[in-house]
Order: sequence, then C-alpha cells, then structure tokens
Amino acid sequence: MTSSQHFSQHARRIGTLAWPLLIGQLAVIFNGVIDTAMTSRYSSVDLAALAIGGSVYVSIFVGLNGVLQALSPIIGQLYGAKRHAEIGEETRQGLWLALALTLAGGLFLLNPQPLLSIARASGELQEKVTTYLQVLAFALPATMAFRVYASLNTAVGRPKMVMFLQIAGLFLKVPLNTLFIFGGLGLPAFGGPGCAMATTVIAWLMALSGFALLRFSPHYRQFRLFDAGFTRPRWKAQRTLLKLGIPMGLSYLIEVTAFTFMALFIARLGPEPVAGHQITANLSTVLYMLPLSIANATGTLVAQSIGAGRLQDARRIGRAGIMLAAALSSTIGIAIWLLREPIIHAYTPDARVFAAALPLFVFISFYQLFDAVQVTTAFVLRAYRVAIVPTIMYAVALWGVGLGGGYLMGLDPFAIMPEVLRGPAGFWLGNSVSLAVVGAGLLWYLYQVQKKVEEEDKEKRG
Repeated sequence: MTSSQHFSQHARRIGTLAWPLLIGQLAVIFNGVIDTAMTSRYSSVDLAALAIGGSVYVSIFVGLNGVLQALSPIIGQLYGAKRHAEIGEETRQGLWLALALTLAGGLFLLNPQPLLSIARASGELQEKVTTYLQVLAFALPATMAFRVYASLNTAVGRPKMVMFLQIAGLFLKVPLNTLFIFGGLGLPAFGGPGCAMATTVIAWLMALSGFALLRFSPHYRQFRLFDAGFTRPRWKAQRTLLKLGIPMGLSYLIEVTAFTFMALFIARLGPEPVAGHQITANLSTVLYMLPLSIANATGTLVAQSIGAGRLQDARRIGRAGIMLAAALSSTIGIAIWLLREPIIHAYTPDARVFAAALPLFVFISFYQLFDAVQVTTAFVLRAYRVAIVPTIMYAVALWGVGLGGGYLMGLDPFAIMPEVLRGPAGFWLGNSVSLAVVGAGLLWYLYQVQKKVEEEDKEKRG
C-alpha cells in the first residue's frame, strides 16, 4: 500500500471518529458564543465581566479536565489490547480523581480575588465577575463527572453518546440564558452572572443523564463498571493517572492561561479593547474545535494501535491526523479572513467594539495552522503516555515567548514599540509566534519518541 493510500485510509478512520467529537465540542463552545452574543445586548460592562470571568473559569476548568483526560489513553490502550474487564476499575479510579480535583478547583472559584486583582477592574465589574465564578463553583462537580463519562466513551470509540448529550444541553442554553440574564418568571435580571446559572443547571442535567446511560445501557456491561460496587481509591492507579494527567493538565492550563492573562492585561485598556478581544478569542475557540476533534480522534486511534502492538499503524495514523488537521485549519483560516466584517457584525452592533475586534482577525487567518499542528501532535504524544517534555515546551513557548512577548508589545512598558503592535494586537502576535515555536518542537519530539518505542519493541521481539 502506498503512502497516499495509507493516508486516505487513516484519514477516513480519523474522520469517522472525529465528526461526532467536533459536533459535540461545537455544541459546548456555542454555549460560549450564545453567552457572548446575549450578554453583549445587555451591557458592555457585563460583556467585559463575562470576558474576564470566563477566562478565569476556563483556566481552572480546562486544567482540571486535562488531568482527567489521562483516562483516555489509558482506557484506549486497554481497549486496543482487548482487556475490557479492566476498564471499569480505571473508570472508578477516575471518578475518585475527579472528586479530588473538584474540591481543589472549587476553592479557587469561590475565592477569585487574587486573580481578579491583576485586571484592576472597577468595583462594579469585579463584583459581577466574582458572582459569575462563585455560581460556577456549583457546576464544577457535574462537569468533572461528565468528563469521566466523555473520556470513557471517546477511548472506546463511542463519541456519539457524548455528542447527543452536548447537543441537548445546547438546546437548553438560549431559554435558560434568557430567563437568568434578562429576568422572567418572577426572577430578576442577573446580567452576565445569569450565564453561569444557566450553565450550572445544564451541567447537572448532562451529568445525571450520562450516569443513567452507563448504568442501564447493555453496551457498557463488558467493562464491568458497576460489578465491583463501591471501591476505595487505589494509590497505584491514582499514581498512574496523575503521572500522565498532571503534565497533561498543566499543558492545558499553560495554553489557556496564556489567553486568561491576555484578557486580564487587556482589561487595563478599557471595556472596548477587552470586548473586542473577547469576540476574537471566542471565534478562535470555535475554530479550534476542528483540530481539537481531529487530535482527539487521532490520539484515540493511536492509543488503540499501541495497545494492540501495531506500532507502524500508530505512526501512520499520527502522521495522517497531523496533516489532515493542518490542511483543514489553514483553509478555514483564509475563509475567516475574507468574511471577517460580517462575522464581527454578527457578534455585536457596537461600532467601538467592532473597531477593536477588526484588526485582530488577521491573526486568526494564519495562526490556525500552528494551532492545528501543535494540538494534534500533543495528542499523539499522549497516546504514547508522554506528557512531561511537551509540558515544558508549552511553558517556555506560551508563557515566555507568547505572554511575555505579548506583554512587552501590547502594554509597551518601555515605550519602544510601534503603534501597530500596541494594545491587543501585540498580545495576539506574541501568542501566534509561540504556537509556531511549540508546534515545531513537538513535531521533533514526536519523531524521537516513536523511534525509541519502535526500537524497544524490536529488541523485545528478539
């Protein structure tokens, strides 16, 4: 079989697994789009509160969920090796880890003042952000439990089950947002914090639905999820999860906090710049779902191939996934640049916010390629249970090059930058360069890991 035939075959397999992941992830992200669009019609102050509060919450949520995603490669390798009976115990241990992470994350959400002090926001704005985050503390247990459900389903090739629940949650978002943001049925108008209230209700409904499916669907019986009854945390299993999950979670945290601190620093420039940044960041997050879904599907198939001992297939699948994500994301980036004005008008009718967002769209048009390469390569490395070195690369590139460089250009503390690089544009340029750096580094490291694993396998086989 030729290399092009291998690519076509594996790209089709990746696409079959990726499209439900993409739709489900888009459903989740469109919750944020709906929050942004509806809050922008309430007030610019509430939109700024959503931008700051959302950035803080996403940093905590994504970091904790990243730790739990260690379940996916572990269960994926067990599934590829046909060790189905062991999957139930790994899932139960994942729930214990989810509980511990929920307690830690809840403390930050209930006490966000140290982070909010960076933004130097007004009293009214800080009060709205605090309320927003404290409400979301009550959503965190449900979202963490649902992440365990999603990791299990993705690892065993059943992402449609997750997708259906995520779509159902999206349908509830507009009516619940309308109720809590603008008021009704005897409730007052909560503004931006009303988004958090709607999110909390939906999160608990999704978590309870996921539990019911696991408990009563015949398909999951082979994994013995409930056969052992109550089981205590096992340190060996927790250590395995944490050894892979902590660097994974840190990678997500580093990536997201780069955007979080961008929002907090840009907030110093006023409501319009941070609102323009929020629109650009929100669309960027929507576009990111395409390479993320391809990365997730690629990582799942690579992990299953490794578990089955098919290392050449694992290498080919990884290469196909990276190429597919890069090609599709580049095409979409060009289309977004051509349609930038109507897209921004769809987000906001405010001319000042429009003017703040428009120059930032140039970065969306080309940094999609870098983002696609880095995320897909990172997921392939996680399928090999490798995460520490990539985390170090993320820290150096995204915090050092991206956030540090963005701070120097965007806020220009030494007054040496040209006007075009000051403000939000400087932060976006720094972030784009950092993604290119980390993408190149991860590609090089993946080649080293694959070479080492394949050599060790040859030695083992004699």
